[in-house]
Amino acid sequence: QVLVVESGGGLVQPGGSLKLSCAAFRSIFNIDVMAWYPQAPGKERESVAVITRDGSTRYAGSVKGRFTISRDNDKKTVYLQMNSLKPEDTAVYYCNVVGLRAGIGLQSNWGQGTQVTVSS
Repeated sequence: QVLVVESGGGLVQPGGSLKLSCAAFRSIFNIDVMAWYPQAPGKERESVAVITRDGSTRYAGSVKGRFTISRDNDKKTVYLQMNSLKPEDTAVYYCNVVGLRAGIGLQSNWGQGTQVTVSS
């Protein structure tokens, strides 16, 4: 069951910008960590941006200064503003949301991903 939905991917030229969004369903509450994980063909899925409930953020070195993660707790949504995009940023971007589900407890939830392609 998919409880997290990403949007905002697309094709952009090198140096361009995109903003990704990820919304969690109402059935996930007390959301703790929200993060973005790109996965390029033939590579593992690795976190590039993480944000905690109190707004603390961490970035991978490859995106520091170019990407900004933010969240709206009332909307249960996390965003990824991507600037100065490079061809090597091309990947399917997955959102991960860690939160509580009634009767289940703490759970890590993945979306189905949104494709980001950086090409001229």
